[in-house]
Amino acid sequence: MSKADNKVINLSMSGPRVVLVTGCAKGGIGFEYCKAFAEHNCHVVASDIPQRINEMLELESENIETLGLDVSSKESVSSAVSTVVSKYGHVDVLINNAGIGSTGPLAELSLDVIRKAWEINTLGQLRLVQNVVPFMASRGSGTIVNIGSVVGKVPTPWAGSYCASKAAVHAMSNTLRVELKPFGINVVLVLPGAIRSNFGSASVERLGNHDWKLYKDFKEAIVERAKASQGGKATDATIFARHVAKKVLSPRPPRQIMFGHMTGLFAMLSCSPLWVRDLFFSTRFNLNKKV
Repeated sequence: MSKADNKVINLSMSGPRVVLVTGCAKGGIGFEYCKAFAEHNCHVVASDIPQRINEMLELESENIETLGLDVSSKESVSSAVSTVVSKYGHVDVLINNAGIGSTGPLAELSLDVIRKAWEINTLGQLRLVQNVVPFMASRGSGTIVNIGSVVGKVPTPWAGSYCASKAAVHAMSNTLRVELKPFGINVVLVLPGAIRSNFGSASVERLGNHDWKLYKDFKEAIVERAKASQGGKATDATIFARHVAKKVLSPRPPRQIMFGHMTGLFAMLSCSPLWVRDLFFSTRFNLNKKV
């Protein structure tokens, strides 16, 4: 029997796949990812910052357990991954879902706010990757799912910080996919469209009653952008999560999953000349007027 045959047998006898999901507080897409993977008989470890553990209690079941994990902390990530591996021996699937919004004009948005978004949205994902890869590589298998966004491909006004953090996730994922191939590790990049969750309300709350200076006349447009993904036609988070779980758990996971309301529009914009894109967004977000 070949070494490859042994690997297949060992994997098939290892029991349910262990899935680690970040950013799982109730109301977010991560909460729905956990339920979707549990429906496929995976053992799910739902995680979020320790202060939000209580927001995951509804998830706890035979197939889902909760764990405190702050993706912006090296110590927290290392401890959480070690806890999962020591208990189950491996992590089969990592869902890098934790993220925050970051809304406001780049010329005025605080660098501290931008830095926090990058720390969580971008470095937070890489921090998890660097901790799970050694364990996946030792088994010669595993799947890393990084959550990007359609705005990582086509950035919009008033969200340049968030768009840039997701564009970096895209670049990292495309690099990791090739670099990790020799170790049998799949890398899947997910590009959600407009998905119904608490993301919009959290972004508006984080924006607060900001006193813009140059952009004081655009305050309403900036708030509108913060909640733009939560319109009436936004895709239900449960439907979205089930779609992603099915694709990720397939025998040959796709390199990219683009799904949800407005993905068609953004696909078209990504192929359009820049002047068309600029005209569209200038009109959409009230940037045609002179001040």
